[in-house]
Amino acid sequence: MFTTDTWLKIVCSMMINAVIFGVGAILVLSIPALAAHAKVLLPLVVIAAFAAAPFFALVVAPRMRLRNWGRKGWKRGDTISG
Repeated sequence: MFTTDTWLKIVCSMMINAVIFGVGAILVLSIPALAAHAKVLLPLVVIAAFAAAPFFALVVAPRMRLRNWGRKGWKRGDTISG
């Protein structure tokens, strides 16, 4: 079976993939110059989101584990969570 860290990376990767695709699709469809080439650009957005998501998940997934923060770090927070 997979470790908890691996499962967190997989789940984070799927969520990050959806966000990257959503942002890319909105950009392609809302800019008229890009919307004209949407047939080509939307599949590229899908591929780019699928390729980039695991790398972002490597950064985000460890933040989901309490043991990586410690008691003081959890109370203090960081630049992202405040």
